[in-house]
Amino acid sequence: MPEQLVRRYSAAGGVVVEPAGDHVLVLVVADHIGPASLPEARLPKGHIEPGEGRAQAAVREVLEETGLTAVEILADLGHQAVEFDYEDRRVIRDESYFLMLVPSREGWGEPELKFQRSWLTWDDALARLTYESEREWVRRGRSAWAGIRL
Repeated sequence: MPEQLVRRYSAAGGVVVEPAGDHVLVLVVADHIGPASLPEARLPKGHIEPGEGRAQAAVREVLEETGLTAVEILADLGHQAVEFDYEDRRVIRDESYFLMLVPSREGWGEPELKFQRSWLTWDDALARLTYESEREWVRRGRSAWAGIRL
């Protein structure tokens, strides 16, 4: 049996909260059906480009994917390695996430065409996200938000 190819890369993204802190931004990908037979729901994230820092990449990716015009980093939520199989490869992704605040709901652009923006309560986001690794980021984000807003 041939050895499986491995792809390694780093990605960064955000757990984005609205000004009151009651809702988290989740992106729904209508044309990708997840394991629960629902459209895939995920957090905004993407590749860290060469020469780019984790925080810089996270902000760039969140703005690109969500259509938001500005976000403020409130806390570094850390990083974790996520492993999964995709097509004929084993993927090992080092993910970094940040708790981010969108300063207002004014002047928002449109998200990338492949995403629909949904603002969900913390509990609804935990229930709706397709992947456990992203639910962990929401749990970390919720904990950080509680510490910031006490």
